[in-house]
Amino acid sequence: MKRALKRLDSVHEKLLQTVTPLDPELFSRRPSDTEWSVAEIVQHLSLVEERVVMELEKAIAREPQRVGLVRRFLPTSIVSFRLLRVKAPKGMNPITVPEKELAIQNLDRARRDLKALCDTHGVDRFRNLIFKHPFLGDIDGVATISFVGYHERRHYKQIREVLKKVGYGGNG
Repeated sequence: MKRALKRLDSVHEKLLQTVTPLDPELFSRRPSDTEWSVAEIVQHLSLVEERVVMELEKAIAREPQRVGLVRRFLPTSIVSFRLLRVKAPKGMNPITVPEKELAIQNLDRARRDLKALCDTHGVDRFRNLIFKHPFLGDIDGVATISFVGYHERRHYKQIREVLKKVGYGGNG
């Protein structure tokens, strides 16, 4: 789980370094009517991470259980590849997007909550719970933490694509 947590911190820091300097108009600008803005991507990441924390808390409250042997080796890294297009579950779509500072605070808060849950319960408990992912199926808690990092990496790449499309030449 240490590797997954290190990945969480690494990609989160890159993402924050990219989005924090953006002016609010650029943060909210969509490259097209069918593509998300940086603001919407950040909101989506917050929604997903908040849901992950909520579902992990529910799983921790249940009796320990393990995923099958084959499921333990499911490569969650597949989530980071942008070639595979996946439509976000309805509840994870960014419908109402807060202003930039609040959006970033929400994402940071969700990350702190996730890391606090990891610190409180540890790797052994996370190995002995089942998280039901809508696309990956049943995965354990450690794989869930790994998924969050790869999911954020996927959307970090998307943010960089969006910024290129809207003509931003910053260091993102």
